[in-house]
Amino acid sequence: MFKKNTGGFDRILRVVAGVALLAAFFMLPDASYRMFLLIGIVPLATGLLGSCPLYSILGLNTCPMKKS
Repeated sequence: MFKKNTGGFDRILRVVAGVALLAAFFMLPDASYRMFLLIGIVPLATGLLGSCPLYSILGLNTCPMKKS
């Protein structure tokens, strides 16, 4: 479906950041900035899918090259 353009460390970092932001969303119910923590969905999704649309636009790729 999407071309993979994020490498292993990049994906792990994105998943951890996404989970942390979403956990903060649920743990801080009265914070005025709570809705901004939902941005954690983006790094979580891109980390799980292995593809980042912004990387595609900028021509970046952190995925290791395949050996032939």
